Amino acid sequence: MTRPRIALLNAARMADDTRRNFRRELDAEVTEFDCLSGGLPDTVRYDAFVVTGSFASVYWDREWIGRLKTWVGAAVEAGLPALGVCYGHQLLADVLGGQVESMGEYELGYRTIEQDGENRLLDGLDEEFTAFTSHSDRVTEAPPGATVFARNEYGIHGFRKNRVFAVQFHPEYDMATAESVTRGKADRLPEERIRAVLDGIHEDNYRAARRTRRLFDNFLDYVVERRIEGVTSG
Repeated sequence: MTRPRIALLNAARMADDTRRNFRRELDAEVTEFDCLSGGLPDTVRYDAFVVTGSFASVYWDREWIGRLKTWVGAAVEAGLPALGVCYGHQLLADVLGGQVESMGEYELGYRTIEQDGENRLLDGLDEEFTAFTSHSDRVTEAPPGATVFARNEYGIHGFRKNRVFAVQFHPEYDMATAESVTRGKADRLPEERIRAVLDGIHEDNYRAARRTRRLFDNFLDYVVERRIEGVTSG
């Protein structure tokens, strides 16, 4: 069977880094769309889609955000499996009827996250795991009917509703991206906070956080299962 066809909806300002990270982790036939310039698929004929992180907030009044929400809503309605990361997590929550709000602060750096019950997306990870985080918005209410499967003191870090999976943390980040993202917050956070986060970007933390990358394989396994079911039922 051919590799699954994935639409990568790239909403990041640092599009090149995001492209590199997701293409490395997704063992699939990936077609990328630059959401900021208005790029979106003209069809939902994919096996699944992935929404990346972004500098934006889902509640901003921007044309590209509105168009992205419309396409994502149609794709979910059509039954496509979805994976959202950070901004993608928030956007999927918003589209499905959840609530996203500003935290009034940043969660930034390698953090401990706890699984809240069992979920196949995090299959193989410990009950407590390390992941890199970078966000100032959060999902304050999961969509109606969704199951929350990951949390920490900042709130919801993972939910699932039907074929939609979403995580607030960044399983795709390499060390170079973690460092550049952190330095990019220097105009918004105190110097000592930035230095503390940079000091935490080292091989031990990165090695621990790399384990979260298995969620990409878990997601793609799920996508292939759904595709086989579709062929069989057809």
